[in-house]
Amino acid sequence: MAYLLQQLANAIPLAALYAALAFGYALAFGVTKRADITYGAIFAFAGQILLLFTDFGYNRLWLILPAALAFGVILSLVYSMGAGIWIGRSIMLPLVRQSSNTVIVAALGITIVLMETARLASNTRSLWLSPFLNGGVVFWRDGTFEVVLTEIQLINTVFMCTFIAVGAFVLKRTSWGRVWRAVTDDPLAAELCGASADRVFLFAYAGAALVATLCGILSTAYYGTMDFGAGLMFGLKVLMVAAVGGYSDPLKSAGGAAGLGVVETLWTAYGPFLWRDFVVFSLLVLLLVLSRRERAIP
Repeated sequence: MAYLLQQLANAIPLAALYAALAFGYALAFGVTKRADITYGAIFAFAGQILLLFTDFGYNRLWLILPAALAFGVILSLVYSMGAGIWIGRSIMLPLVRQSSNTVIVAALGITIVLMETARLASNTRSLWLSPFLNGGVVFWRDGTFEVVLTEIQLINTVFMCTFIAVGAFVLKRTSWGRVWRAVTDDPLAAELCGASADRVFLFAYAGAALVATLCGILSTAYYGTMDFGAGLMFGLKVLMVAAVGGYSDPLKSAGGAAGLGVVETLWTAYGPFLWRDFVVFSLLVLLLVLSRRERAIP
């Protein structure tokens, strides 16, 4: 029983990460209406830039670790958000307006560019952060067995849940959220009513890039590193994870992704680890085939 409780506790940070990523992805998908693995690439790129500039600040500028981390976080936000906004404005928006199916091909090219940029900037070195905030917080004891989460796991979970809560409030309770829903339903009709579909597209894409960037920074701070190939893997994974709750509502998408995070953690605890990704992706494909929640897009 204690072991099960520990695995459920372990599932909370992963579920929060998947939920936040799915929320941001659904925000962008509402205006692109096409699969876009660029989102996962921005997530990984943010973590890689954090590592690169934290290492530079610590080893070249002789900053103490907290200052080096702050330096890395600021430049990660600048570079990743700059890349995300430029991609949305200069690549995705024109493609969606002219030939939306090319978004899928362009996303693959952008993902490769971001991955290779980070790899070349790091000279193909795997950089690691020094562990921090690893003190345990005990939730329950059963004899000598303790159900524990680390401080950084709890902090990450709180931040990611906050992203979702703030995003949901904006979408449900503000005029911008109503305009976003109108544009996702019918851009032409929204423009006839006075809304700027292009402006909404850019704001939605920038908001999704911000969520991906913040999640990339927090995840890298927890795991300590970010692999150069993570952009493609997370791009595909987020695309399918977000589909569990459906793309039409970011909050439902986040809920479905959180449930998948729990399933993945329990499989890791009780099933063969080498089969984890195969089982998770197979389950996702099965759910997509059976549910078919999204309507066909012309």
